[in-house]
Amino acid sequence: MRQLPVDQDYVLDILTELLQIASPSGYTDSVVHFACDQLEQLGIDYEITRRGAIRANLKGAQGSPDRAIVAHLDTLGAMVKGFKSNGRLEIVPIGHWNARFAEGARVTIFSDMRVLRGTILPLKASGHTFGPEIDNQPSGWDHVEVRIDERCFSLEDLLRLGVRVGDFIAIDTNYEIDQSGFINSRHLDDKAGCAVLFGAAKAIVESGIQLPMDCHLLFTISEEVGSGASAVLHQDVAEMVTVDNGTTAPGQNSSEFGVTVAMADMTGPFDFHLTRRLIQLCQEFEIDYQRDIFRYYRSDSAAAVEAGNDLRTALVTFGVDASHGYERIHWDALESLVQLLTVYMQSPPLFGRDRVDMGPRPGFPTQPA
Repeated sequence: MRQLPVDQDYVLDILTELLQIASPSGYTDSVVHFACDQLEQLGIDYEITRRGAIRANLKGAQGSPDRAIVAHLDTLGAMVKGFKSNGRLEIVPIGHWNARFAEGARVTIFSDMRVLRGTILPLKASGHTFGPEIDNQPSGWDHVEVRIDERCFSLEDLLRLGVRVGDFIAIDTNYEIDQSGFINSRHLDDKAGCAVLFGAAKAIVESGIQLPMDCHLLFTISEEVGSGASAVLHQDVAEMVTVDNGTTAPGQNSSEFGVTVAMADMTGPFDFHLTRRLIQLCQEFEIDYQRDIFRYYRSDSAAAVEAGNDLRTALVTFGVDASHGYERIHWDALESLVQLLTVYMQSPPLFGRDRVDMGPRPGFPTQPA
């Protein structure tokens, strides 16, 4: 095993392009095509499920057991819930996020007939009109509306524009990166994780290294609504590492620098042995890391296990400030993650016994007593 160079320009270019593609859960076809284009340019074979989840294949010296690394292409968003008499839209969220972070966001509405632009606003948006009432109004999805950038002031105007209940709404990213290495944008969860996965794949392909076992790169399309990696695995996968966001906030041990290794989330602990393999690799290759536990968080790993897959799971993250809001990360964490994933892909299988899903006791591991 050896560390491989990280192509920073490539990772950031992929991230920039991903952030320009609207992909709220349920409206992900365009971003799936983009991801497939990138895999083809890297010369990596892949397959697509009916709905668009991608399973790419890096061949190794042995075909079983396999390992997988997963990130999700879908993001938060909204849908049209109803029409208002003032020509504005009632909306509901896609995924779990607070309406407080939606206020003031510029959006794109995808109707069956056309694409429209607009803004999410609180019901009382003008200080010149409502004075102190704008500070006292409640926050919530029942207290925001979408103002469309058209001559639209009535229910009839909405129908004329072709807007319908159930139309998807994508939230603008407001992407910005500066010389300090900080990256600010909506939807860094988990487009930054996807960019990391592409960066690690590029490093492996260009190195010419033969991996010890098959490694599948998974790109899921419904993590934000809970199903995630439930439908893109096959039974040979014994180890799965999820790449997603960590939460840097008071009471958390995550950081915007280095790798944050999750020990548990709201669904329970991650696999003891796989998690410690990742920590061991960080220590051996001097990759900065920290450990954390997330109480209000689930990922593709939970979706895979809950779907009945018997596999070892782990979660490695880039620290995100203001997750599910206007997010901020640092390049340092993305670089550290690429480094970790490339050495993990070069590492031997955790346990040879894991090639069978049911078997005898010999070879089953033991935790320290």
